[in-house]
Amino acid sequence: MCLAIPAEIIEVDFPFAIVDLGGARKKIRIDLIDDVKPGDYVLVHVGFAIQKVNKKELEEIEKLWEQMFQD
Repeated sequence: MCLAIPAEIIEVDFPFAIVDLGGARKKIRIDLIDDVKPGDYVLVHVGFAIQKVNKKELEEIEKLWEQMFQD
């Protein structure tokens, strides 16, 4: 099973980007997907953006994360 974490693109310097991962900033690779710009949301797996997601998909993912980690 693979785990991908949603993140917001903050800054782009192709083939890298700085993303916000829930308040933590991390440098990732973005060369696996096209047309990435600040404000976009991506799924990050082992330091690579593997897919763009829209705001609705992001909200659904966040709800699932909350359900997984509730007591």
